[in-house]
Formats: sequence, C-alpha cells, structure tokens
Amino acid sequence: MYGLAIAGEAVARALVKRGYKVIAADDKPSAAALDVARELGIDMYEAPSAAKIDRLVERVELVVPAPGIPETHHLIEACQRDGIALRSEIDLAYEWERDRVGGPRPMLGVTGTDGKTTTTMLATAMVEASGQRAIAAGNTEVPLVAALDSDVDVLVVECTSFRLAYIDQFAPRAAVWLNLAEDHLDWHRSIASYGNAKARIWEHQNAHDAAIAFADDPLVMHHLASAPARHLTFGAASTADYHRRGDDLVGPAGRLASVTSMRRALPHDVTNALAAAALVLESGCATIAGVASALASFEGVAHRITRVAEHDGVTYYDDSKATTPHAAVTAMRAFDSVVLIAGGRNKGLDLATMADAADHVRAVVAIGDSAAEIAAAFADRRRVVTATTMDGAVGAARKLAHVGDAVLLSPGCASFDWYTGYGQRGDDFARAVRESLAGTATADQ
Repeated sequence: MYGLAIAGEAVARALVKRGYKVIAADDKPSAAALDVARELGIDMYEAPSAAKIDRLVERVELVVPAPGIPETHHLIEACQRDGIALRSEIDLAYEWERDRVGGPRPMLGVTGTDGKTTTTMLATAMVEASGQRAIAAGNTEVPLVAALDSDVDVLVVECTSFRLAYIDQFAPRAAVWLNLAEDHLDWHRSIASYGNAKARIWEHQNAHDAAIAFADDPLVMHHLASAPARHLTFGAASTADYHRRGDDLVGPAGRLASVTSMRRALPHDVTNALAAAALVLESGCATIAGVASALASFEGVAHRITRVAEHDGVTYYDDSKATTPHAAVTAMRAFDSVVLIAGGRNKGLDLATMADAADHVRAVVAIGDSAAEIAAAFADRRRVVTATTMDGAVGAARKLAHVGDAVLLSPGCASFDWYTGYGQRGDDFARAVRESLAGTATADQ
C-alpha cells in the first residue's frame, strides 16, 4: 500500500481484514497515517528512496497506489519493470463485491473531466427516489472499499482517471463518460494517457452492460467505438439516445421529465441530468418516475456554480470546483455577462483556452500563483486587474460589475497556492462576498 490518506487507509483496513500481509509506504505521511499504521500493526516506510522502493517492490505480489501517486512516480516504474501487479481501490472493491455472500450488488460508474461529482450524486438521488438504497462512493468522502460494508442496494462510483488507470476487473453494469479535456497533466504523462485511463471504465464490461457516452465530445465517441458493451449516448443533439426536446428530457422510452421542473437548468445541468438518467435507467436501477422526482428536488453540489448572494442587480456565484480551464469555460458560457475571478495553482494546463469564453466576460480579476497567466490569456481582450487576497478580488469584482452581471469565482486552477482545497477556497469566497455586502438590505444570506 503506497499512500495512507483517506483511500489508502480504507484499502489498508480492508486488506488487513481479509487476511493480507500489508506493507505501507508514504512519501510524506501525516501523523494520522502513522497512527493508522500502528493501529493496524503494519510496517510503515516514510519517504523511501528509489533504491528502497525497489527493494520493497521485490518483496510483494501486489501494489495498491493511492490516487495521488502519479504514473511518473518511481514506484509505478519499478512495478512495471518488475512485472508486479498494480491495482486501484475500486478494482479490489469490485473483486470483493463480486464474491459477496448473496451475490454482488449493481455498480454504476461515472467518469469525465468535469461534472463527475454532480452526476454521481444526481444518479444516487434517482436510485433512491425509485425506492432503492444507494451510496455515492469512490472519489467521494467514502472510498468504494469502505462502501462495501454499507447496507445499500446500489453502489454509484465516481471514477477518476487515477483509479481507472490500474484496474484489472472493474466492470460496472452501466458506465457514463461525460467529457474529456486537458486535466491532471501533473499526474499523467500525456493527454493520451489521461484519455486511455478514462476509457478503461468500459474495458471489462460485457455485451449486456451499458457504455454511455457524451455525443457532443468526439474524443469520447472515438473511445466508445471500441467499448464491448451496449452503446448509448446523451447530449444536446436530437440524434443522441438521451436528449432535450423542447422543454422535455427524453430517452429511448420517451419523455423523462420537464426541464422547467429542475431547480437549476443551465446547459451543463441538462447534460448532467441526461447522463445520470441514462446511467440509472439503462442499468435497471431506477424508474422514470424516480428520475423525474430526483430532478425536481436535486439542489446541486456545493462549489459548482453555487449562488452565494445578490445585491444591486449583481449575483455572486461560487464555482471553486472548476479547477480546469474547460470547467471554467463551461461556467462562463452559462451566463451572458460575467466578472470572472480566476487563477490559482496551474496543473500544467493551457490557461489561454479560458479566453475562448471571452465574449461572455466583462472583466477579469486574476488571483493566485497563476495570476500572470490569467492576465496574459485575456490581455487586449478584456480588462484585467490583479488581487492578492480573496477580499481584494471580491472588492475589485464589485467595482467592475454592472447590473445584470454575474460575479463568478471559476478559477480554472487548483487551490493549493492559497488554500488546502477547492472547498476552503469557495467558502472563503462566500465569506468575502457576504462581508463585503454586510448591511445591505437586498443581500441574500
């Protein structure tokens, strides 16, 4: 076991429970990780050298790297050189679930560059609205190996490329691939490697399973052509199996729900809804009535274009989860006129592509380590100012905004320059907005 944070700890506990002899290593173990190793009685190697990693690999039959271990890490190179099996937590969980007393429960898989968490949570809500118990697992607060002990009927698995890269068996009954854009090039060797990892969500399915693709993404559709399962699509075009027709969402069986019934129906909300509906209906895990009920009550996930406040005709939105240019562009295009707050720690991506949505932007406030890159992206196209704190960014955005504008925190970058995670960044933005608007009668708290 290499890496002993949330997923690593869950895997280590599951392996020990099943009688495996476990050795753990971590490049920078936390105090909590060291405590877990002591509790489980497993040897922990702290910040091992390349030579030490080679010796550890020689001693084992299986290596389970934590999601944060990039494919360029010496551990991965050593395993591939020596022919040592690499497997992820979702793959081990799938194997153990397959052997479950009473039979395995359905697993549904969700992957994509953007929208994974929302689609996973929405699909879970659709299953539950159909009268079954479900849990969202994988790249959520609950690793899949830990979710196996839950008293549920269906497991909805959010699958990152990190988890899919090292699967040998994982074969969800239905799996949806939402989109593909540049991301995680600080983890993968190339965009091709990233795409190939995503495509593995369909690799081990059989002809009775469902492989569901975004019809409007040519790269995703290219990979769908070689998927062994039934092929289905979702998207804006009426040629997609699941699509929008006027104010209705429709599928192969007909009308599913009205778009007007949804709490929020921005373009990407609609495609996420179609993706989730396809996932749960094609797997037989939900009913059309359950789909409609969930769509009418689902309020979204925090930090995904979340409305924070309104004042003097300007609305403030927290989209801190937009950690890629592709996600930020999607958010900007959801509004007619935006004052954009963007920047943070770049993950090796081309931030210049954010200016593809410049026609939706009035002005830009650049923040964080990549402020200069953000400014360069919009140079000569839109007014750009730079802020060195979130309070400063919100204050600048207020001055730049006009009636009818959206002030949008959609960074296009990771948060680890100023914050410990995108959630903390989004919370700080909301705090700054509310403090800035404090005492104004029309602010929504």
